[in-house]
Amino acid sequence: MFKATTYGVTVTVMPVYIDERSNPQNSEYFWAYRVSIRNNSGNTLQLISRYWYITDSNGHIEEVRGEGVVGEQPYLEDGQEYTYSSGCPLTAPSGIMVGHYTMQNDQGAQIEVSIPAFPLDLPDLDPSIN
Repeated sequence: MFKATTYGVTVTVMPVYIDERSNPQNSEYFWAYRVSIRNNSGNTLQLISRYWYITDSNGHIEEVRGEGVVGEQPYLEDGQEYTYSSGCPLTAPSGIMVGHYTMQNDQGAQIEVSIPAFPLDLPDLDPSIN
């Protein structure tokens, strides 16, 4: 598990390689990841948008921006947790993801909440530093 806390908001990520959705002979590798966001900021927050910076072991970089997560822009009251799952395809056997969420409080102020960097490495490979 990988964890980061920003402004009292803790983001925890657990990546898992999905063998049945991958085809290494065609350079297709797929990871699922589960994200938990716990709000201990003292405010109600809404997750407005996401930003991902994805690098694979071939040096290919992809930046992903979008509204909310998995089609939602959830509200989290103080002490609440929101969990979702998503996935990431790569054309290399390893990579790394990092990013942030933009969240907004009831007064309209926005904060950037860090998503911890986490590796996307095949289970039988030695971990690599990307």
